[in-house]
Amino acid sequence: MLSGERKEGGSPRFGKLHLPVGLWINSPRKQLAKLGRRWPSAASVKSSSSDTGSRSSEPLPPPPPHVELRRVGAVKAAGGASGSRAKRISQLFRGSGTGATGSGGAGGAGTPGGAQRWASEKKLPELAAGVAPEPPLAARATAPPGVLKIFGAGLASGANYKSVLATARSTARELVAEALERYGLAGSPGGSPGESSCVDAFALCDALGRPAAGGVGSCEWRAEHLRVLGDSERPLLVQELWRARPGWARRFELRGREEARRLEQEAFGAADSDGTGAPSWRPQKNRSRAASGGAALASPGPGSGSGPPAGPGGKERSENLSLRRSVSELSLQGRRRRQQERRQQALSMAPGAADTQIGPADPGDFDQLTQCLIQAPSNRPYFLLLQGYQDAQDFVVYVMTREQHVFGRGGNSSARGGSPAPYVDTFLNAPDILPRHCTVRAGPEPPAMVRPARGAPVTHNGCLLLREAELHPGDLLGLGEHFLFMYKDPRAGGSGPARPPWLPTRPGASPPGPGWAFSCRLCGRGLQERGEALAAYLDGREPVLRFRPREEEALLGEIVRAAAAGAGDLPPLGPATLLALCVQHSARELELGHLPRLLGRLARLIKEAVWEKIKEIGDRQPENHPEGVPEVPLTPEAVSVELRPLMLWMANTTELLSFVQEKVLEMEKEADQEDPQLCNDLELCDEAMALLDEVIMCTFQQSVYYLTKTLYSTLPALLDSNPFTAGAELPGPGAELAAMPPGLRPTLGVFQAALELTSQCELHPDLVSQTFGYLFFFSNASLLNSLMERGQGRPFYQWSRAVQIRTNLDLVLDWLQGAGLGDIATEFFRKLSIAVNLLCVPRTSLLKASWSSLRTDHPTLTPAQLHHLLSHYQLGPGRGPPPAWDPPPAERDAVDTGDIFESFSSHPPLILPLGSSRLRLTGPVTDDALHRELRRLRRLLWDLEQQELPANHRHGPPVATPP
Repeated sequence: MLSGERKEGGSPRFGKLHLPVGLWINSPRKQLAKLGRRWPSAASVKSSSSDTGSRSSEPLPPPPPHVELRRVGAVKAAGGASGSRAKRISQLFRGSGTGATGSGGAGGAGTPGGAQRWASEKKLPELAAGVAPEPPLAARATAPPGVLKIFGAGLASGANYKSVLATARSTARELVAEALERYGLAGSPGGSPGESSCVDAFALCDALGRPAAGGVGSCEWRAEHLRVLGDSERPLLVQELWRARPGWARRFELRGREEARRLEQEAFGAADSDGTGAPSWRPQKNRSRAASGGAALASPGPGSGSGPPAGPGGKERSENLSLRRSVSELSLQGRRRRQQERRQQALSMAPGAADTQIGPADPGDFDQLTQCLIQAPSNRPYFLLLQGYQDAQDFVVYVMTREQHVFGRGGNSSARGGSPAPYVDTFLNAPDILPRHCTVRAGPEPPAMVRPARGAPVTHNGCLLLREAELHPGDLLGLGEHFLFMYKDPRAGGSGPARPPWLPTRPGASPPGPGWAFSCRLCGRGLQERGEALAAYLDGREPVLRFRPREEEALLGEIVRAAAAGAGDLPPLGPATLLALCVQHSARELELGHLPRLLGRLARLIKEAVWEKIKEIGDRQPENHPEGVPEVPLTPEAVSVELRPLMLWMANTTELLSFVQEKVLEMEKEADQEDPQLCNDLELCDEAMALLDEVIMCTFQQSVYYLTKTLYSTLPALLDSNPFTAGAELPGPGAELAAMPPGLRPTLGVFQAALELTSQCELHPDLVSQTFGYLFFFSNASLLNSLMERGQGRPFYQWSRAVQIRTNLDLVLDWLQGAGLGDIATEFFRKLSIAVNLLCVPRTSLLKASWSSLRTDHPTLTPAQLHHLLSHYQLGPGRGPPPAWDPPPAERDAVDTGDIFESFSSHPPLILPLGSSRLRLTGPVTDDALHRELRRLRRLLWDLEQQELPANHRHGPPVATPP
């Protein structure tokens, strides 16, 4: 029984194997666990306050029939039409590129994320012309209420803030009156005139600031910006539509009106003196009210019931229409000045611009003209759009903002348990674009790398791209059926190719390499040029074997069939080289999922061929012949002929397995880790490599079985033959086999046949050492067991017989030393050598020795074996062993119960060699036989391709014209 295990440090994917029937494969099985998230339910919203006199426990007045009470988190989702215009304005003010969808958003209901991203980047005149009137206040009656925290800013001791209930229609003045009532400083809003004057003395302020050094949860507050809300502004809308930046926080404070005005003026003055032009909160009542959803910005429609109030305020609001639609009042003048400069530059580029007087024109025309003046970035790679899908939504330049840039369609969460959608840098909305279509990596050093996603149609310079490839400036990248980009990298300078690779070859240029013959054939090259390139490929010596997936099965079957039949005069590792060329072509040229399928088919074909060969050898053995036919003993020559096919398969499969392991590791390293099919591909590769492991194990088992079977009949001569007969001179180290004593020649003949066979088959050196290690292990165990068995029946343990055995053993070890196997033989023959050395001790010296000294001098012998040799040693007629040889009581049990024979099951495990393959697939093929087989396979593939064509289109392989 043989067993096998891997060396430490090998791939964790390959497990331990036992032979012949104990084979098991440890393929990884990755289990996916779904994580669920439980959201707490919010049945109601309660008001919170720090004082005990809060009204949070009092029941709320019943709402009107048309008002629906919802939780605070649903306010944003239920904004509806009432907040649509305010949200459009907020998108303009924020300028964010969010891709959220929903009603009332920047893109309207159902607008894709890409459209919402650019909806806020329209030009100012378009917004001024396209803003619809604000819906009437009655349309907002369905907005749910919310809870606002109003901080007292020192109005009452011990109180941090008060919570008030507000709706979308609640004004700042109403909330001031409510807060004063909560603080105990005023009555209800509809109280006496004294109470109204008390409300006029306070103002509600919108404060922006950061927590103190204690962190976000710190109680200390440091306000940096303050703005006084107008009496008609809507604080709930201000809180909903204007969000603070990360690291900032906002809150509403109740301050004295005079104090608030003073703080606001001081903050505005500090911003002006800073000189940075940063936006600040100006005391502009009308603008603040319009921006937060207070009074209408434009004339409402008929029936709205909420027109602008009469007086100078209405005129002021009309004049400030553009102010309310700008990002910042401070940057408005500079923005207008830059727009005017761009318009003049655009008009100067038009024909006849020198004779044209710039006058009033449509602002939309100016903006469209300025948008055509695009300047590419100078420090980042980018993609220039040559063909798109929707001209109204596609851009001309797509800049790489990260080192890794992902093209895709994006979309909602995945259907698998609600997993998030893949991250995408550039959204393309064509129907054939996958959610994650293509990835481009452009590091600081060229070249960039482009890798298509599984199943994504991608072309590179007109050729279908299936694997990761280099991307150089000027290359064309096609995504799907609609998008075509040109890659540009300003950082490369002039390091890119002077001539784009997708241009046709200039007349008179030398044809490209053999691989071009199977690539694009619509590049303007002539028929004769293509024929010459194809002929150069078919007869060339480059280690390349190109095939289509439909021809894979026929190609692999032909290689394995020729190797199994021993046809031709291929070099020993020729079949592994041809199969490795197939694996290399699949790993480099074909789609990502093709390599695992090819490895599985290849492993099954090799296993079937080896199984058939093992069956043929077994049927020819003498024990399987019909009864009456005498058995012919096996000779070393006959065994060598029988085992040659198995040894060749063991050598080729070992090298092929090492090569496949390298390719699988490269595939795992280069693959997209977010590819859901990656785990399945790796499992298929594991199963294929486990089959190759099984082939190596079984061929090794069958080889050592027939070799040890031959040795079994030759080993007894080492114990019986006399090397000193007829006065023959003993040969020295390194002697030829013919010069050895006749009793040793059969055994040494088996060793020599095995050594020649492993050398002819170019077996891996690690497997050669392990093969002879097992042969020496078997020889040592067999000879030692015969030695123990012969001492029981007749006098055999004598000094003279021991000297003959010692001499034969020394001659064998010297011959093996000359063959380069001395270290292995010395290690495995150690126990037999020690047992023979014990018998070679002179009788007088042996009688003086004690049990303890003998145990110390012969440590490899077990107590049972040592006692057996001593008890049957021939001291002379009528003399028995002396009492000093008796084992002590502590070892008596081991002597009585121990086994004197060696077990054949304690052989060393087979360790498959790991590391780089010895196959060389670089440089031209120098072996003529391998080159002939490579040409034959190429022409076979050519014939298979021609058979698919109509009869009138077929022709023979082209012949290269002599130089």
